[in-house]
Amino acid sequence: MTGIVIVGAGQAAAALTAKLRSAGYVGEITVIGAEPVPPYQRPPLSKAYLLGEMPLERLALRSPEWWEANAITLRTGTRVAAIDRAARTVTTDTGEVIGYTQLALCTGASPRHLPAPVGGALGHVYQVRSLADVDAMRAEFRPGARLVVIGGGYIGLEAAAVARKLGLTVTLVEAAARILGRVACAETADAIRALQCRHGVTLIEGTGLARLTGETDVTGAELTDGRHIPADFAIVGIGVTPDTDLARAAGLAVEDGIATDAHGRTSDPAIWAAGDCASFPWQGRRLRLESVGNAIDMAETVAQNMLGAEKVYTPKPWFWSDQFDTKLQIAGLNSGYDEVVSRGGDTPSFWYFRNRQLIAVDTLNDPRAYMVGKRLIEAAKPVTPETIATATDLKALLK
Repeated sequence: MTGIVIVGAGQAAAALTAKLRSAGYVGEITVIGAEPVPPYQRPPLSKAYLLGEMPLERLALRSPEWWEANAITLRTGTRVAAIDRAARTVTTDTGEVIGYTQLALCTGASPRHLPAPVGGALGHVYQVRSLADVDAMRAEFRPGARLVVIGGGYIGLEAAAVARKLGLTVTLVEAAARILGRVACAETADAIRALQCRHGVTLIEGTGLARLTGETDVTGAELTDGRHIPADFAIVGIGVTPDTDLARAAGLAVEDGIATDAHGRTSDPAIWAAGDCASFPWQGRRLRLESVGNAIDMAETVAQNMLGAEKVYTPKPWFWSDQFDTKLQIAGLNSGYDEVVSRGGDTPSFWYFRNRQLIAVDTLNDPRAYMVGKRLIEAAKPVTPETIATATDLKALLK
């Protein structure tokens, strides 16, 4: 077989495949994914799907008919064990050898696990990343059950919100001084904390996990301050790591992900990478983004470049999180911010500045402010903190 092979069958792989076809590529395309199901949406797993509001069939990114109509060979339940760069082949875990002219790595990221000595190997301890993860834990979400969530990032907070909506007793433990410490300002964290507490989640911040307790199944969480929180099950949300093992074993450059150039090409000119697994140059540093938007945009750029476009990938970061009746929308990247402007009311927003340049915005139930902020950031409009603080009509700032 010769053609394009895509390793990984998530959001990036689906976007890359679709763009290849829409851009006119008529050669063979093979998508190889380790999970036993076709590419699906991950964000609803910890929200609508876990709540039972989205059926399995709606998770699918493409219908079965689409893959067939576009002549895509979709290999699910198959792992790629090795890449032979000289021969331009990949070998699956069953020993099958598949040739390629160009290869795209869309291997994504994997959740960090608690070490076994800390209780990570106990029964009824879960991560939230894949369909199988969520299917495994769904039966635990019974009214009155006791859940301990380890980690105060978006995944942990979303899981806590779903559990409370289903009538569980929920305690969330965050070792850092506050929730969302790596990804949001204190003002946004304060608003989310108030939201969670208002709905009955017990938040414990600034206290670490000593260990999960239990002989074979988890019975609770022992904290570093000596407290013991009883639990029927636990969810661990302590971040993810990019899946780079395959690339590293093949001798590709790895730097906080599979290192690519500005076009998405790895250190091997016949191999590309996109999505959560890939890092790329941006504003004088190397950046890796974990988001649906980046997976789609980077994959589409890579698809065009595989066909010779030589297009530089310029990210337009956006993220979101649904918790209870609140949608948190984020535009831009807040790294290095030195000032935050808060706009209050029932739908607050928080505007990040670095050297008086707007770089990011967080909005809660305010799609209008999110839209304005996103467009201001993408256009690099020269708005000042004072302008944002006093504006009565944010949309007027776009003129």
